[in-house]
Amino acid sequence: MQHKIRHIAIRADDQQKVIDFYKTTFGMTEVTHTEGGRAKYLTDGYITLAILPGKPGMTNGIDHFGFQVDDMQKVGQAAAAAGGSAKLETRPRDGRFAETRVTDPVGSQIDLTEKGWATT
Repeated sequence: MQHKIRHIAIRADDQQKVIDFYKTTFGMTEVTHTEGGRAKYLTDGYITLAILPGKPGMTNGIDHFGFQVDDMQKVGQAAAAAGGSAKLETRPRDGRFAETRVTDPVGSQIDLTEKGWATT
């Protein structure tokens, strides 16, 4: 399998405004949200867009992105060899879709999953 971006997370102080924007502008549909309504997920049928709540001291905008991969261990090793994080962080902490996370050389957070994200 070729690795593919399947997930992008955006942090927003006004989640509903951002959700409405993507639904109205791009025809995305809501697929699910986490317990307590923290993250809300939209899809175009191919990529899942997570709208995360804003947090004090954190910038609104893209928070992280995710790839669907065929072997997380190999990708983790490749990330470390290319100057990224050397260890896979186990995810999710709250039952979401990602399974592990690595970072690139500048600290961008990248979720990895073998299962993928919900698109229906």
